Amino acid sequence: RESDHRAWTPVTCTVTRQNATVQGLTEGKAYFFRIAAENIIGMGPFTETPKELVIRDPITVPDRPEDLEVKAVTKNSVTLTWNPPKYNGGSDITMYVLESRLIGKEKFHRVTKEKMLDRKYTIEGLKEGDTYEYRVSACNIVGQGKPSFCTKPITCKDEIAPPTLDLDFRDKLIVRVGEAFSLTGRYSGKPAPKVTWLKDDIVMKEDDRTKIKTTPTTLCLGILKSVREDSGKYCVTVENSTGSRKGFCQVTVVDRPSPPVGPVIFDEVHKDHMVVSWKPPLDDGGSEITNYIIEKKDAHRDLWMPVTSATVKTTCKIPKLLEGREYQVRIYAENLYGISDPLISDEMKAKDRFSVPDAPEQPIIKDVTKDSAVVVWNKPYDGGKPITTYIVEKKETMATRWVRVTKDPIFPGTQFKVPDLLEGCEYEFRVSAENEIGVGDPSPPSKPIFARDPIAKPSPPINPEAIDKTKNSVDLSWQPPRHDGNSKIIGYLVEYQKVGDEDWKKANLTADSCPETKYKVTGLTEGLTYKFRVKAVNAAGESEPAYVPDPVEVKDRLEPPELILDANMAREQHVKAGDTLRLSAVIKGVPFPKVSWKKEDHEVSPKADIEVTGVGSKLEIRNTVHEDGGIYSLTVENPAGSKTVSVKVVVLDKPGPPRNLQISEVRSDSCYLTWKEPEDDGGSVITNYVVERKDVASAQWVPISSSSKKHSHMAKYLMEGTQYLFRVAAENQFGRGPYVETLKPIKAVDPLHPPGPPKNLHHVDVDKTEVSLVWNRPDRDGGAEITGYLVEYQEDGAEEWTKFQTVPMLDCVVTGL
Repeated sequence: RESDHRAWTPVTCTVTRQNATVQGLTEGKAYFFRIAAENIIGMGPFTETPKELVIRDPITVPDRPEDLEVKAVTKNSVTLTWNPPKYNGGSDITMYVLESRLIGKEKFHRVTKEKMLDRKYTIEGLKEGDTYEYRVSACNIVGQGKPSFCTKPITCKDEIAPPTLDLDFRDKLIVRVGEAFSLTGRYSGKPAPKVTWLKDDIVMKEDDRTKIKTTPTTLCLGILKSVREDSGKYCVTVENSTGSRKGFCQVTVVDRPSPPVGPVIFDEVHKDHMVVSWKPPLDDGGSEITNYIIEKKDAHRDLWMPVTSATVKTTCKIPKLLEGREYQVRIYAENLYGISDPLISDEMKAKDRFSVPDAPEQPIIKDVTKDSAVVVWNKPYDGGKPITTYIVEKKETMATRWVRVTKDPIFPGTQFKVPDLLEGCEYEFRVSAENEIGVGDPSPPSKPIFARDPIAKPSPPINPEAIDKTKNSVDLSWQPPRHDGNSKIIGYLVEYQKVGDEDWKKANLTADSCPETKYKVTGLTEGLTYKFRVKAVNAAGESEPAYVPDPVEVKDRLEPPELILDANMAREQHVKAGDTLRLSAVIKGVPFPKVSWKKEDHEVSPKADIEVTGVGSKLEIRNTVHEDGGIYSLTVENPAGSKTVSVKVVVLDKPGPPRNLQISEVRSDSCYLTWKEPEDDGGSVITNYVVERKDVASAQWVPISSSSKKHSHMAKYLMEGTQYLFRVAAENQFGRGPYVETLKPIKAVDPLHPPGPPKNLHHVDVDKTEVSLVWNRPDRDGGAEITGYLVEYQEDGAEEWTKFQTVPMLDCVVTGL
C-alpha cells in the first residue's frame, strides 16, 4: 500500500520462492509491503515492512577516485592530491580512505584515522629511503568503493632541483658617490641553495654600509652612501648540491675627478704669454675627463681670470700677459659629474728669455769650380733677438783648424760664394749665426767637396754578361766605360727585371757598394727568367744603362763536390801534445757543399774550432792531449754527390803510469819489484823505466835504476829493519810519465818460518793420573827465537787432541789424566 493510503493492494499470490519483484510502482512515492504464507489449509498472518520505502533507482558504492598525484616528497613526508570519482554511486561521498603499502609487503594499511573529505593529504613521519605506493577510496552511505589506481613507488628523499636565478639588475650600473644602490633578485632550488655575494672575486660581508638580506626566495645586496671604492664587478652565486648559478653586475660609482697632478710646468715663458703643462688626475671619478678649466691671476691681486674651459689637452697657452708681472695659474679637471679641486702653480714672471741663435742645419754646397764654391743654408731660430750676421768657415778635410772665409759681414742673404780655393783640395764648410747676445753654435760640417771644375756623367759600361748562376743568384761581369766624364768612377749600379714586368729593381742601393766590374745579384726566385743592366757612376751622376744581351733563367748549376787536400791532411798526421792540430782542405762544388767533420763516426770534441769559408774548411784543436788522437773524417755533400776523406791523427805525449806494481821476495837487504807496461804509451815506444825508493822517515826519493827496459827490478842494498816506499815511471822520447807508487811501506827483514818439530819426545815417569815428559830442541828455529812449547794429549782411539799448556822449558808434567 502507498504510505498515505490505508488500503492494501495484492501484488501476486503465486509466489513459491522467498522473493518477489513488485512492478508498477511510481518513482518517488513511499510504500509499505507485507507478506503472508499460504498452504492448503489456508493463509497465515502477514509480516509487514517496518518502515516505508521510497521508490528510486538502486544506490551503489562510489566509483574509484581519479588523478591520484604526488605533489611533494621529502625524506620523511609525502603529499598527495586526487579528484572525486566520476560517479558517487547515487549518494553523496561521506569521506575518503587513503592507504599505503611498503614495497616488499603484501598488505595495504590505512593512513588516515579521522574522517577525511579534503582531497589533499600530507603523510608525515616516514622513514628516509623507504619506498611506498598509495591508493585512495571514496565512501558513501552504502560503503567504501573501489580504490584508485596505485601511485608509482615513491622513495622518501629530499627533492632535488637545480638553482634558478632571476635578477632585477642589468650587467652595468652607474651610481653617483653618496647615493645608495641595491642589487635584488629571486632564486629557487632544492635543497635550499646557499647565496654568496662577491666583489672582484672577494666574498662580501655585512658592515655599516653593506647590507645583505636573503629570504627563502629573494636575495638583496644594499650599499649605503656609496664611495668610489665601491666600484667593481659584483657577483651573486646561488649554489646547492645539484649546481650553481651566477649573476654579474659591473658597478661604477662616479664622482667629480681628483685635482690634476702637479707641479704645473712652465714649458715656455715670454713677455706676453706662457705655455704651461700638467698631468691628468690620478682618479677621473669613473668618467672620462671632458675638459680642463684654466684660470690665471696676477700674483699681487685676488681676482682669478678665465683663460679657457674648452681644452682637453694637458697643455695650454696663457695669453695677454703684462711684461714683468708675476702670474699664477690654476687648473681644474671636469667630467660629467662635476669639477675637481684646483691645482695651483708657483708664481712666474712674464719676460722674454733671450739666447744666442741656434746652430743652422747642415749647409749645402753647389756650383763648385776649381777655385770657388757656393755655400747655402737655412735661417735658424734667432734666440729671441734678431740675427745681425752669419759667419761662414772652411777647412781642408785633413786639417783641424776652421778659417773664416771673409771678414765682411754676411747678411741678410743665406748663401755665399767662397773664393780662393786651391784646385784639387777637399774642403768642408760650416755656418754660425750671431745676434746681440752673441755667436751661436756652428752648423754640422757640409759634405766634403773637391775644388775642381764641373764633371760630366760617364759613358755606359762595356759588354755586361752573366758568367755564373745558382738557384737564387746570378754573377755578372763587364768592362769599365770608355769615358769617365773627367771624374773617377765611384762604382756601378746593377738592376734587374723579371721578364714580363715593367719595373727595374736595384740589386745594390749605392754605387760604392760595387766598385769592381763584377757583381753577384742575390735574392732571386728559382725558375724565373730575369733581364739585367749596369750603370757606371761618378761624382756627376749615373751613366746610361748597358744591358746583358739575353734574359737569364735562375737555377742551380750543379757541380759535384771536390776536395783538394792540404799537406796536413796526409794519411797520418803526428802532433806533439800541447801543440795545435790543424786539418784543412780546399772545397769546390756548385752549390757550395755542406761540410761535416767527424771523429771515429762521432761528433768532434767541443774544443775543436771548425771554420767553413766559401772556398774550404779548417779544423783546429789547440793544446792537444793524447785523447785528441784518432781518425778524423771530412765529408762534403751537395745535390750532385758527396766526397769523404780521412786522416789518422796521432798525438805524441809522455806515457801513462805503469800498472800493477807488486813487491815480492822481501829480504833483510833486498826485495823484488814487478810491474806491467802503461795502458797508454803516448804514441811512442817506451824507451826505459825509472825506479826510485824512499826511506819512510826521509823526504828524498833515491833513484835505483833509470835504464831498465824490463818490467822487473831487484832492489838491493837495503838496510835491515828500515821501511821503504818504491815508485816506477815509464819514459819515451817525449818525456817521463807519472809515477806509480807502492801503497804500503815494505820492511827490509828476512821472512819468518815456523820452527821445526821438537826431537826425542819420551816419558820419564808415570802415575795413575799424570805423566812426566821430556824432549830436545828442534833442529831449526825458523829465523826467530823459540818462545815456548805447546803440549797436547789424546786418549787412545779418540780423534781430537786436547791442549794442555804452553811451557818455556824442555820438560812438562801432564796432570788430570
